[in-house]
Amino acid sequence: MKKIYSTLIAFMLLVPAIKATAQGGFSDIIKVSPGDATKLIQAYGDPLFKGFGVGMNSGWANTAKTKKLLHFDFGFSIAGAFTPTSDKSFDVTKLGLSSGVTPDNPSQTITPTIGGERNNDGVVLDINDHNGNKISSFTMPKGYLPIIPSPQVQLTVGLIKSTDLTVRYIPNTKFGTEVGSVNMIGFGLKHDLTQYMFGPAKKLVPFDLSVLFAYSRLNLDASLNVKPEDGAVHDPSDPNTNNDFSNQHTDAHFTTFLAEAIISKKLLFFTPFLAVGYNTAHADLAAIGNYPVTTNVNGEYSVYTDPININEKTISGFRADIGFQLNLGIRIFASASLAQYKSVNAGIGFGF
Repeated sequence: MKKIYSTLIAFMLLVPAIKATAQGGFSDIIKVSPGDATKLIQAYGDPLFKGFGVGMNSGWANTAKTKKLLHFDFGFSIAGAFTPTSDKSFDVTKLGLSSGVTPDNPSQTITPTIGGERNNDGVVLDINDHNGNKISSFTMPKGYLPIIPSPQVQLTVGLIKSTDLTVRYIPNTKFGTEVGSVNMIGFGLKHDLTQYMFGPAKKLVPFDLSVLFAYSRLNLDASLNVKPEDGAVHDPSDPNTNNDFSNQHTDAHFTTFLAEAIISKKLLFFTPFLAVGYNTAHADLAAIGNYPVTTNVNGEYSVYTDPININEKTISGFRADIGFQLNLGIRIFASASLAQYKSVNAGIGFGF
């Protein structure tokens, strides 16, 4: 099991992205007022929220056929959701930012999202005081993940009444103080529908048909290190006098739900399948701790506690999956999905 989780961690390409955004651009963005920072982070991270939702709803089943009682299957897969062109960048002037944040160059307002291209630089934004005077500036982060990865480890066990129980689990895995940790839990139930067909009707059905319901929750934690500007002092008029910046971190949660019907046909060792259904995903992200925000040209800053709180439904709608599995002693499977983001999923499994 330790080797499997090590492999999982190796595939968790999101970790470098967390580190890059948290220690780089994220730390700069969060130095602006909470309202503006929330809008910028929400726009920049939008492909991550959507891509994770699509990926976490992938790979629950690769056949409609259910297992015999207490038979099991253990599998590992990774999904990749593709960021569409429309979500690779955004216009900072369309977010409704306050006058406290303005483009340094009014002709350069398009900046990459996290799903944008890595070679595209972010735009430079100015931070202004209440009188419109420039205090400082920062550069929005570059694109990082045009394909949003979502690895999965799952165990499926056959229950009574032609029903399968699938459990996904990632133990709390820490990546060091500079990055943070990740953990996940998920449950799925697949139920055979052909068992309700009787007599000649059942014999005429040349395929397997089932329904699947699945829920999962992924928790991420990333460390932050936002300090006052060099030479800045605490604004004496600020009512928040807490200058302890040691407990800064992001707390993110992704929850997903999937309901779909699956049809498949076993042809010797090859089983093609098609699934159609409905999926949703929800993202919560908060910046926890105390953060200094420079408020005037005199170098004074105010302290904001827990300034960022993003809570949104990122995915909601139709989903279709088409794929296959090969049973060659071990299972090899792959599929492609059409949802809010297009995605692919592939992996291996074994059991009896």
